[in-house]
Amino acid sequence: MEPPTARTATTGTVGGVITAFVFVHAAPKAVASLGAAIADIDGVREVYSTTGEADLIAVLGVSDHQAIATVVTEKLAALEGVVSTRTSIAYRAYSTADRNLI
Repeated sequence: MEPPTARTATTGTVGGVITAFVFVHAAPKAVASLGAAIADIDGVREVYSTTGEADLIAVLGVSDHQAIATVVTEKLAALEGVVSTRTSIAYRAYSTADRNLI
């Protein structure tokens, strides 16, 4: 398998999709309901409840950076029970499954 191209690394896309991770801090009683509500947002691929700094981590798969802004600021952060969010954008994938998309 050949390594990812420079274009892939600089554009943040894998198979034409930008992946972002949104770390969600939630009100304690809202974690379970927020997980399901976040999963229903267009552009969200997966949501995990986690230990550590964030209560939930949402994995986004969108076509461009503007879509990340829309999903996070207009949809996800607007949900009742969301205290704060922090977003990280992936620029290179290392898993075997993702390499097959490159």
